[in-house]
Amino acid sequence: MRVRNRLRVTGIVQGVGFRPFVYQLASRCRLSGWISNTSEGVVIEAEGEEEALQVFLRALREDAPRLARVADVEVELREPEGTDGFVIRESAAQDRRLALIPADVAMCDPCSSDVSDPSNRRFGYPFTNCTDCGPRFTIIRDIPYDRPKTTMAAFEMCSECEREYHDPADRRFHAQPNACPACGPKVWLEGGRGSGVGGQRDKADATSAAANLLAEGRIVAIKGLGGFHLACDARNAEAVRELRRRKGRSRKPLALMVRDIEEARRLCRISPEEETILLSYERPIVLLEARERTGIAPDVAPGNRHLGLMLPYTPLHYLLFQTSPPALVMTSGNLSEEPISHRNEEARTRLAHIADAFLMHDREIHVACDDSVVRPVLGEPMPIRRARGFVPGPIDLGIEAPPILACGAEQKNTFCLTVGRWAVPSQHIGDLDSAETLDYYSRAIDHLTRLFGINPAIAAHDMHPDYLATRYALSLEGARKVGVQHHHAHVASCMVENSLAGPVIGVAFDGTGYGTDGAIWGGEFLVADLASFERAAHLRYVPMPGGAAAIERPTRMALAHLLDAFEDEADDLAQKLLGFSKAELAVLVRQIERRINSPMTSSMGRLFDSVSALLGICQETTFEGEPAIELEMRADPAETASCGFEVTEGHGYSIIDTRPLIRGLVGDILARLPASAASARFHNTVVEIVADVCRRIREERGLGDVVLTGGCFQNVRLIESAVQRLEGLGFAVYRHRVVPPNDAGISLGQAAVAAAIPRREDLGH
Repeated sequence: MRVRNRLRVTGIVQGVGFRPFVYQLASRCRLSGWISNTSEGVVIEAEGEEEALQVFLRALREDAPRLARVADVEVELREPEGTDGFVIRESAAQDRRLALIPADVAMCDPCSSDVSDPSNRRFGYPFTNCTDCGPRFTIIRDIPYDRPKTTMAAFEMCSECEREYHDPADRRFHAQPNACPACGPKVWLEGGRGSGVGGQRDKADATSAAANLLAEGRIVAIKGLGGFHLACDARNAEAVRELRRRKGRSRKPLALMVRDIEEARRLCRISPEEETILLSYERPIVLLEARERTGIAPDVAPGNRHLGLMLPYTPLHYLLFQTSPPALVMTSGNLSEEPISHRNEEARTRLAHIADAFLMHDREIHVACDDSVVRPVLGEPMPIRRARGFVPGPIDLGIEAPPILACGAEQKNTFCLTVGRWAVPSQHIGDLDSAETLDYYSRAIDHLTRLFGINPAIAAHDMHPDYLATRYALSLEGARKVGVQHHHAHVASCMVENSLAGPVIGVAFDGTGYGTDGAIWGGEFLVADLASFERAAHLRYVPMPGGAAAIERPTRMALAHLLDAFEDEADDLAQKLLGFSKAELAVLVRQIERRINSPMTSSMGRLFDSVSALLGICQETTFEGEPAIELEMRADPAETASCGFEVTEGHGYSIIDTRPLIRGLVGDILARLPASAASARFHNTVVEIVADVCRRIREERGLGDVVLTGGCFQNVRLIESAVQRLEGLGFAVYRHRVVPPNDAGISLGQAAVAAAIPRREDLGH
């Protein structure tokens, strides 16, 4: 019996080869009809024998292209029309926009072969791509995703590219960025100001000329998929030092791009699971254990046992590495903490004093997108920075939500939109502490809300009144404002990505979060579902002398903990262990005693800072998280001992008293215990705190699900030990695999909480 179905397919089904896949599938199933992109997704009408249609429907979900993600297929029965043949129709715009946008992904193997084959017309062409690879999100201006709505609209396809584009048997069938040397974008090299490097515009050897400059020790700005990189030879110590000096980045580790997986193995110890992450089509920066005596300049990652490695992901990178040094520093093209540069003129201006030369091209980047960063945890990737390759990948909220703009946190900012049942977190924005970053943030919001045609009904925001993201949310006219406590948002983000409704035990450890009592939280145990939370336990409050100044100088926080733990003996210990002069110490002690600009904090992040300072590992912070990172790097993996702590009952919740921990740690230091052993004992104690408090909450509340979240759980030693300890106690433990545990995950949590909180009028109030 002949049947006709109308199918509405939603998910990531545009720009990923889905229409060619459906065309070929329909031909194999001998179906007639058509397919069209719409702003809701994809619409298909398919007609044929009922059994063939069932095969077709099953294959739509199970055999879709690797980059596609079919979220839902609605089937509507239609009257058969008796037509022959299956066609791809022109795209259609509609009022409702539910089409999800694909991410930019690495060059596929067939395209790599094309670029490497002297007989291929794309030999050596740096913009080769097909339906399985190449730019997506960074070139999209509007949906539905078609070439005229991308920055490739500026390039008219030649007859040969047109033939490929319209040939159903070709892998470039409806590949929107399709191009070749005859009709596509061009690359060129130009010199920086005063560099002595001559301009070589539109020359075929631009990449090899750039590679030669890198080999000579020069710094080259390279335009990539989502913005500019600043590159130099990673084994040239002087070049690395000069790049740091010019960029204004004193100690924060620099990412490396290496020629191939063999070079990666020469530099780092890589497990099979880690190699899979490195070779994935997202091509993130992966933090890996460094080998010794590799020749990599010490200033690439000072004080760190790890290197951040990524493999080439564009044809331009592959061509560059044919003659460049095999390991290149490849750091974001910006001044320290500013947004990445992505326009040619912008780069010429902002990077002029950094780069000796610019490897440019004329394919416009519509929206900037930095490299993603992941850390392997128990063999799986944990995102640290979620951007290129992953964004704007959607996350299922599990419920149909109103249009929400969640504005995120102040540091490591992202924002998040809801589109029906989907949450769409943005690319990494950065710290909202400059006009440049705030402008980038505003433009990125405008871009994504315009793509989805969203006018937010709800603006979710952090409770801290002075965050620029909070002020942005409160300035939005017509949107209902929903304040979300910082650590509740952390817990909610991990719950959503693990499809948990709650209640759960949420362990949220980070540096700074505005609490409901006006204090600075950060060492929190919450009992939470998505709509609400209760504070079940927290670290004992200590003063934070100077507020933000205590973050910049961890010795201040260490002093606060010494005063709390030792009282009368603290002054002598502070001079001996922290190097304070008597005069400076007197001023700080008075500031703490009188609570002058010394807010109270329960922060686990600040406790990590204090221990790092007491051990003499890091006593001055040059980038966020530095003391904790270096403390983790020093920890002896063989040390099993721990320090003490106490848990007492407070006002309806438990208080974790860290004074025994500090006393034990200072005793170890005075006994000349190596810093590596002391660091490990501290880490072991934090794991015991997590296990003990979660066990207490389970006994009282009957809860067995634990969520680990917050920036402190970027620490692999901590999270792997905590997972193993909790699972050994019979808990079900959940962690981050989709969004970062740090503040970049806050916006997803804000969106989830705002979607879950019922409106007052819905409750009859």
